Amino acid sequence: MNNFVTDAINLKAYNLSESDKIILMYSRDKGLIKGVAKGVKKPKSKLGARMDLLVANKLMLYKGKNLDTICQAEALNTFNKTRSNMDKIFYSLYVSEVVGNFGVEDDPCSNEIFELLYQTLDNIALSKDKIEIMINVLKFQLKMMVVSGFGIEFDTCLKCGCNIADEQMYFSNQKGGVICSNCCESSIGMVSMHHKVRDFLKILEQTDFETHSEYEKKATEKICVVCFELLKGYVDIHSPKKFNSTQILQEIC
Repeated sequence: MNNFVTDAINLKAYNLSESDKIILMYSRDKGLIKGVAKGVKKPKSKLGARMDLLVANKLMLYKGKNLDTICQAEALNTFNKTRSNMDKIFYSLYVSEVVGNFGVEDDPCSNEIFELLYQTLDNIALSKDKIEIMINVLKFQLKMMVVSGFGIEFDTCLKCGCNIADEQMYFSNQKGGVICSNCCESSIGMVSMHHKVRDFLKILEQTDFETHSEYEKKATEKICVVCFELLKGYVDIHSPKKFNSTQILQEIC
């Protein structure tokens, strides 16, 4: 049979014709997939709003030679509380773009990445304020890098191997972790990092979305923005594709 069923989240859409679109999605079973949504631009389309960005669907697709065709779509989550809040929209688009940049077809980590993206979008939608939004995004950035093979070293100096405790340190995007003050001959290309910032990020990496540590409860918007910018730089440098959302995010941070 040429039909297959999977859960997928809409990441991007491209116009194909006057009535059709190509939808780029991240699926639970197959990683990145593209599907043609025929007639989706027509007012009475059976697919309709289920093909909007940031919607999770259970799909039936027909396997084509070059492109699959979306036959049926049942909405699993529209993340509707995101759509009336600009911060939620922009950060949701950012995490979706990260998955689109790092994800691949037939991704062996597809189930883990799908769950990570779904949980992040759901928690952003349900967030009560910008701090809560950003904490969810920080958890996503950290966990996505681990899944992608770019996990950050927070404990040991990547130059001399010493354990870094409650002291000044530097963060290196290129090396992927912390450098002690003794090994940092020059701060060029490195960001100064307070040990409390390191501890905050380390805890976020280790905790799930349902767990709220004391660090999270005490977090301010300023520290969240600092951490987001630091991780965004790390994500950017390791991304195989250029980001389109970076400039917009800089304007709203």
